[in-house]
Amino acid sequence: MKSIKEVLSVRDPKKGKYSKNEFQVFGYYLATNLEDTAHTSLYIKLSKDVDRNLLEKALAFVKDSKARSKGKLFMWKLKELRQQNKTKQTKPEELNPV
Repeated sequence: MKSIKEVLSVRDPKKGKYSKNEFQVFGYYLATNLEDTAHTSLYIKLSKDVDRNLLEKALAFVKDSKARSKGKLFMWKLKELRQQNKTKQTKPEELNPV
């Protein structure tokens, strides 16, 4: 039987319990950077479904802010970026009337 010290020295605490898939690791990364680990599952879901570039832009916007709730600011910025992305995709169709 191993001692607790031996078991803890073998386990990598950085991996955490969300390390099976890459999107889980990125979701956990988002949660820790936003200081919102209570909603880790939300960030994992977002990292699975939403474009990675949008998530990284929103995270970069929030990272240096002094907001009390970085999670709320992140979700707001992500919503704005998604709306901008939609309008960029619809504009070329409007410019080329058929």
